[in-house]
Amino acid sequence: MHTPVRTVGVVGCGLMGSGIAQVAAQAGYAVRVREVDRPTLEKGLGRIDQFLSRAVEKGKLTAADREKALGNLRGTTSLGDLSDCDLVIEAIVEEIEAKKVLFRELDGLCPPRTIFATNTSSLTVIEMAAATTRPDRFAGLHFFNPVPLMPLVEVVRTIATSDATFETVRAFAVGLGKTPIVAKDRGGFIVNYLLVPYLLDAVRALEAGVASVTDIDQGMRLGCGYPMGPFTLLDFIGLDTAFKVAEVLFQEYREPRYAPPPLLRKMVLAGYLGKKSGKGFYTYDADPPTVTPLGL
Repeated sequence: MHTPVRTVGVVGCGLMGSGIAQVAAQAGYAVRVREVDRPTLEKGLGRIDQFLSRAVEKGKLTAADREKALGNLRGTTSLGDLSDCDLVIEAIVEEIEAKKVLFRELDGLCPPRTIFATNTSSLTVIEMAAATTRPDRFAGLHFFNPVPLMPLVEVVRTIATSDATFETVRAFAVGLGKTPIVAKDRGGFIVNYLLVPYLLDAVRALEAGVASVTDIDQGMRLGCGYPMGPFTLLDFIGLDTAFKVAEVLFQEYREPRYAPPPLLRKMVLAGYLGKKSGKGFYTYDADPPTVTPLGL
C-alpha cells in the first residue's frame, strides 16, 4: 500500500526543475522549489509564470487556474525548507558526485518517511540511493523536456526500491497527468538507451559525408515521421548535454555506439551548444535558422 504524496520538494529550478515544479503545482500539490541563489531562483520562477501566462492567453488555462498553480508554489534558497516534504525530486546538474552530495545532505534533513527521486537521464540510480540511509525509499523519475508538454515519465526502480515506494512514485506520475513507463536501473533507461546511438550515428553520417545536415534532418523527419530531425533535436537538447550523456553511457556499456564522435566533442569545445548558445548544427540569429558552417 503506497502513501499518497501531498507536499513535493524540487531541487533545481532550471529548465527541468522549473517544469517539474510547475506541473506538480498545477496538479494541486504543495510545491517548494529550491535553487542555490536568488537570481537563479527568480529566473526559474519567472519561466513558470511566463509559461502559465501564455497558456492563459491561448485559452488553454483559465486565469483562476494560473493563480491557483502559482499559489501552490514557493521558491527558496534553503534546502532545509524541503525537510518536511513527502517527496523530494532532484533536478540539478548531471554529475554523479554533485547528486550524491545533495542526497547525503537531504538524508540528514528529511524524516525517514520522505521519498527521494532523481530526474537523471543517464546515471545509475542505485549509486545515488546508496549515498543515503533510505535506498528502499529512492527511485528515478525521469521527465522529458519541456516537462509541461511532454506526456512521458520513466519510473526507474532499483534493486533496493521497495514496492510501496515504487507504487507511490508511479501514482504520483499518474497524478501529474503523465504516462509512466517502468524502466530498470540501467544507464539511459529506455528512451536514451535507444535514442543516443541514433543521434550519434547522425553525427557520424555527417562526418563521413553521407549527406548534409538538412538532408539528414529531412530524411528522418519525412521518411520516418519523426517530429524533428536528429540535428534539430541535438540543438534542442544541447550538444554539451548530449555529449555528457553519451560519455556516461559509454562508461557503463563500453560499446562503440555510445562513444561521442570527434565532431560532437569539437563543437562542444567551440561553444557550439545548440539553441541555448545561439549556434549548434544550426545558427539561430535568423528565422528560419541557417546551417552552421563546420568545415566538413
